[in-house]
Amino acid sequence: MARTRAQDYDAKRLAILHRAAELFAQHGYSGTSITMIAAACGVSKALLYHYYPDKEAVLFDILSAHLQTLITAVEAAARIEADPDTRLQSLAAALLEAYRDADAEHQVQIANLKLLPADKQEQLRAMERVLVGVFSEAIAAAVPAVGHGPLLKPMTMSLFGMLNWHYLWFRPGKGLDRADYARLVTRLVTAGAAEAAAAVAPGTASGAAPASAVTARTARTRRARGA
Repeated sequence: MARTRAQDYDAKRLAILHRAAELFAQHGYSGTSITMIAAACGVSKALLYHYYPDKEAVLFDILSAHLQTLITAVEAAARIEADPDTRLQSLAAALLEAYRDADAEHQVQIANLKLLPADKQEQLRAMERVLVGVFSEAIAAAVPAVGHGPLLKPMTMSLFGMLNWHYLWFRPGKGLDRADYARLVTRLVTAGAAEAAAAVAPGTASGAAPASAVTARTARTRRARGA
């Protein structure tokens, strides 16, 4: 007969994951043992093994649960009826809000996902691609100069860079709050995207001078020859 799960099984499992994430973030994955996780959770190793067979399973579930939380948050924001600029801002705000109290999980995602077996990594990478896809579509709609062209990926990943690393300097109650920062970073993207796209348009990439600079230089050369 299958063993019946306790009614608070999922709540306890999530508590284990959060505490384990804090330990992984503090001591590193290799520096954290099952014994340490059990002690930090106030349970025996035997009880911990009732939830997870090994440390690898704990790591995978930390990342899977964290990414699913992020996906749920941004997909809900994406369904809101709004103009493209407001929708992009709402996505950024939803992501930052989902990061609240999840700094440890976020650090573990950045540092430790690559430690999992390839098949487990691919499952998590697929979840990451869902997140990227939601933001890519929002940026394409909000920034016509970028659209679905070759600059969409670098523009999307640049936005993620501003959002994903904010935990290194962000302090609640000091300066901008999460909603303000979401407005700031999305405005940086939408307001500067057209000019940024023009800066790397064909003929100006790889250090080539913009057309205006070439025209000015040609005019100076002609004047010098006529002098």
